[in-house]
Amino acid sequence: MAKQALAATPMAFIRTMVVAYEKYGVDPAGALERAGIAAQQLQEPDARITAAQLETFSETAMRQLDDEALGWFSRRLPWGSYGMLCRASLTAPNLGVALKRWCRHHRLLADDVLLTLRVAADRAELVIEEQRPIDPRLREFCLLSLLRNMHGYACWAIDSRIPLRAATFPHPPPPHREAYALMFPGPVSFDAPVASIGFDAGYLALPQRRDEAALRTMLKRALVLMVLQYRHDRLVVQRVRELLLAHPTAEALADALNISVRTLHRQLRSEGTSLQEQKDRVRRDLAIELLLRTTRSVKQIARAASFRNEKSFTRAFRQWTGDSPSEYRHKLGADARPTPH
Repeated sequence: MAKQALAATPMAFIRTMVVAYEKYGVDPAGALERAGIAAQQLQEPDARITAAQLETFSETAMRQLDDEALGWFSRRLPWGSYGMLCRASLTAPNLGVALKRWCRHHRLLADDVLLTLRVAADRAELVIEEQRPIDPRLREFCLLSLLRNMHGYACWAIDSRIPLRAATFPHPPPPHREAYALMFPGPVSFDAPVASIGFDAGYLALPQRRDEAALRTMLKRALVLMVLQYRHDRLVVQRVRELLLAHPTAEALADALNISVRTLHRQLRSEGTSLQEQKDRVRRDLAIELLLRTTRSVKQIARAASFRNEKSFTRAFRQWTGDSPSEYRHKLGADARPTPH
């Protein structure tokens, strides 16, 4: 028996697009029929539809109205506008440059909003600043769609899940606020100064993995990027190494990464490694660093590397290097300059 698609998308998003039909004086009946949405269902405040229904209705509306912005802005964005943004960003050497291009070129399409990539320390943010008032009936869907478009493209471009540290929206929590957890996994807050998403700045340095042929294929189903979440995370190994000492158990580490323990193990396997292997590597690197660059005792270093005792540390260190910690320090420490720590 085929698995039934989950109806988790708020009908409110369809009602918003119907407003665009009204603005342009076009009858939405054909689009609703094509998406399998009954007129009476449209009026049910708590009704839900599937992602496929949203995709079908959205694409039909954009084509019929010849406006990919669906009435949000002071001028239409003809069909193919966002495809042009993708194409303009595709040749960038890394994701950071690609997103800067996206933001800059979006201003050429519509100056009602200003998209900006902000980077501070290890945090990156994609921010929407509203330059003109957006129709209140369309504003929520406009802001979340712009953010999902950028996030979806970014994940697709580097072929990686990009976990969100935060998502903010400058309006009160909507009745369907639970749907935001599906679209923006991570902390979500409302009544914020601006609409934005924040993520680890390390993703900006990753090279893009797509070419023109892949882009043409993606654009045939581009709206899928708004609702699908990538499972594969190309920075997961690096982030695991950074967090392991502070979060030594699988449960604590998964919680810090905002994923399940099962997902953590699956993503590490997809990178050809395991949690135990990364634990060993982090502890080994720390131990070697402390042996060669400080005057700490072997017992102190064992404790710093999260070993129960000096004996278990020495046994593990010999497996890693073929030497005991003292032998390793004696052999290689002559070239180092130990400093008390």
